[in-house]
Amino acid sequence: MKLTIIVPAYNEAASIAAILKRLATVDFGVDYEVVVVDDGSQDATAAKVEGLKDPKVRLLRHPANRGKGAAIRTGLTSARGEWVIVQDADLEYDPADIPRLLKPALAGEAEVVFGSRILNADNSFSYQRYYWGGRLVSLWTSLLYGQTITDEPTCYKLFRTEFLRSLRLECEGFEFCPEATAKTLRRGKKILELPIAYNPRTIAEGKKIRWTDGVIALWWLLKLRLSSDPV
Repeated sequence: MKLTIIVPAYNEAASIAAILKRLATVDFGVDYEVVVVDDGSQDATAAKVEGLKDPKVRLLRHPANRGKGAAIRTGLTSARGEWVIVQDADLEYDPADIPRLLKPALAGEAEVVFGSRILNADNSFSYQRYYWGGRLVSLWTSLLYGQTITDEPTCYKLFRTEFLRSLRLECEGFEFCPEATAKTLRRGKKILELPIAYNPRTIAEGKKIRWTDGVIALWWLLKLRLSSDPV
């Protein structure tokens, strides 16, 4: 059994080495690989990855910036693991939580596991608008698809690799999250949520998501709910 960790990265030279070193310290309980997709960075992101010379890490590169969803799809194409999870290139999410998400998957208890920041009462949030925006997107998801989801926009989404590939993802940007969630729920799959830690960064520290991404997420969730196309 093998886990593929996809790390989409755009201008993350300040943190990419640190997050890869953290991943290297975690006992996942299975073999793993890390696929870093440098999404057209204009800084030293790729050089930082290459400088680590970690045999567990493969670096893929986009010649120009295409978006987080495109980077994840590129990583997914070359994934060698039976399970796949996305790890942001910053330090907001703690890789030490991944084994807890993987455990029920390996036990056959879930095909899809989300790490919920909301279920951990000790977490803080950098901006109220991001917190409430995320809660709105999660509530919207729950109402549209009939399954209670507390943290739809979470980065930590663990899937069986072949299942995620079968969803025929099309997204280019941050809409990866609502697209993957909506198509999973339309397939009738139960999403298991488990609490995770969260250490938010500020816009000044490099946070890239904006309020408009929340509006786009709401639209994707509605569009896919109303769509008659097979998933």
